Order: sequence, then C-alpha cells, then structure tokens
Amino acid sequence: MNALVKQHLIDPEICIRCYTCEEHCPVDAITHDDNNVVVDVSKCNFCMACIGPCPTGSIDNWRVVAEPYTLEQQFEMLELPEQEEGLVQESDGGGSLEALEDEIEAMLAKAHQGTGGKPVAPASASKPSINLFNRTKPAKAVVQGNFRLTAADAESDVRHIILSLGEQVFPILEGQSIGVVVPGEDADGRPHEPRLYSVASSRDGEKPNTNNIALTVKREARGLASNYLCDLERGAEIDITGPFGATFLLPNDPQANLIMICTGTGSAPFRGFTERRRRTMPNLQNKLQLYFGARRPEELPYFGPLKKVPKSLLHTEFCYSRVEGERKEYVQDRMRVRAQDLLGLLRQDETHIYICGLKGMETGVDEALADICRNGGLDWAALKPDMRTSGRYHVETY
Repeated sequence: MNALVKQHLIDPEICIRCYTCEEHCPVDAITHDDNNVVVDVSKCNFCMACIGPCPTGSIDNWRVVAEPYTLEQQFEMLELPEQEEGLVQESDGGGSLEALEDEIEAMLAKAHQGTGGKPVAPASASKPSINLFNRTKPAKAVVQGNFRLTAADAESDVRHIILSLGEQVFPILEGQSIGVVVPGEDADGRPHEPRLYSVASSRDGEKPNTNNIALTVKREARGLASNYLCDLERGAEIDITGPFGATFLLPNDPQANLIMICTGTGSAPFRGFTERRRRTMPNLQNKLQLYFGARRPEELPYFGPLKKVPKSLLHTEFCYSRVEGERKEYVQDRMRVRAQDLLGLLRQDETHIYICGLKGMETGVDEALADICRNGGLDWAALKPDMRTSGRYHVETY
C-alpha cells in the first residue's frame, strides 16, 4: 500500500465557477477546464489561501487517499467521491485515516478562523441541475428585454435583462447562477472566462410557464461582461453556461421563514425567491423579510416593483447610506433597530438566513446578529454553525 495522501478537492455540485480560488492560490495549484475547477495534488502545499475567499464553501473538501485523483479524473467528476474507509498508512508503520482527517479539520478551522464552513442546502429545497452547459457546449439565449432599473440620474446603471432559451431545456432554481460567455479573447489570446450572474427570476420563467430567465446586471466602468450585457439589444444572441450552485436555494417548506439581507445586485436571487413564493404560496403571511441596502432610493434596483408586493407576503426594510441631509444607515443598522422581530425569528427552527452582496457586508451583518442574540439571551456563536449545518444559513458574497 502507498503512503496515504491528503488531497484537496473542489465540490463540482456546489462550485459556481467564479475562479476566485484560482486567483488566490499562490502556487498555481488550482486550474480549470470547461467543466470543473480542480486542484493539482503535486502542487498544493496546504497553505489554505483559497479557503476564505471562496463564496460558496465548495473549496472545503478533502479526501485521504492511497492513490490521488488525477486532474483528468477531477475534470470528469459530476460529484465528489465518497471517502474510502479503513485506510491505514503502512509506509511509516502507522497512521490512519482518522488521524489524517483530524489533521484536515484542524487546518480548516485555522483557515476559517471560526467564520466559515461548508454550506448545506435547505432540507426541503428542490434538487438542482448542475453544469449542463459549458463554454465549449453553451446554451444559446436570445435577449427579450433590457431595461434600466435605476433612475436616469442615478450614478449606477443597473439593468434587468431577460433571456429567452427557446426550445432548450435549461432547468434552473431560484438562487442558482449562470455564466455569460463574452465573445473575443483576453490579452493573452485566450477566450474570456464566463462571468457568473445570479438568476433573478422564478424557476418557471420571468412570467409563468415561459422558458426564460432574468438577470440583474450593474454596469461597471471597466467591466467586460457587464458592459457587454448592458449594451445588448433585443434580439441579440448570447452563449450561457450552467446552471451552477447547489446550496443557496429556496426551501419549499411553506413554514420556512426567510430573512434576506442584500445590497445592490445581491437582490437578484431574492427577487426570484419572492416571485416563487408569490406564485405558489400567495396566502402565507409574515414569512419573508428583506433588508435591502443602497446609497439612495434612486440607486436601489426593483424599488418600484418591491413597493407593490403585498406587505403580508414580504416585509421590506430599505436602508440608504448616501442620502443628503440624512445619517448613513446600512443593513446591519436597521437589523439592530428591528432586533426584537429578528430575535423572534431566530428562536424558530423554521428560520433561514440568506446574505447576498458585496463581501464587505458579511462582517457587519454577522456582528449585528451577534449583538442581537447577545442582548436577547441567545448565543450566535453556537446558533450560526447549527443553522449552517442544518441548511438554514446561506451566504454568497463577492
């Protein structure tokens, strides 16, 4: 028997192909093809630089193996292989699977510094389809609509873009993402990597029983994909990949309470969540709460449509940080104001928390939840991991 090896693997079901881990790996151990993001066992030195930046936790996977999985085998994986049991390291006269697993857990705990963990899908969520289309075999989508969500005088140009999939089968759930393939090549002569966008529509289409999807796209001054998308005209055809994501999903349980916290285009999945609930569970009351941050009302995507959603279905808290003459308020500030409401929900096993937006917001939200729990007799340090492992705490920040 060969010496046992600790091998770092990436879960192809959870990975959203954002390539953040590859960008952060200092030894170039992480690479990808048109299917999967993988780790070269001959290069990985367990530095853990890739762990923290990963927005989904797909990076948090290790196996103890006698024969490492090759890059070719990893490229073909549709799901992670199970850990083989009963392995014993013979080359040094001892050492076991359990000992190496304990070592891996210690490494991960240090890498996360107590804040991370592998995400879990809600128990009642539908089973997602993953990675049906890639860059070499993309789905073809046609632009049905492209209109501006933010006010004409707003600093940010945020668009609602509707893509028709025609007769193609492209099953997607609320909370999943797609990749947009920008035509052309980069400075090194390689095709551009797909850019990931969360879907902002319900699983049965932008309107019921239509085979289309919606995206929320903010134009960035130097953004290759955002400018490409924001400039598309009706009738244009584009290539898309996916679907991606297997954990940031909507529970089908009608008793589930949803606390949704977002900034800017992080609202995209929550628009899908809300629309799905509106169509399938319109009579439920007091089950959805949305904390939505922006600089000004004019900069807030879907401000008008959200105001029209029945308050019995969705309770909204809009928070603005750049309104002239008013103090800055962020989502975590409003959460503290609504502490008693949040405490009531946090005490219920049916409550799910979803956080989506810029990465910097996660710390502020986490601190607010810790303060709210502390003042209400709950222990957030214990509650958070319990919610995560039971599929009730979900974070996607970028």
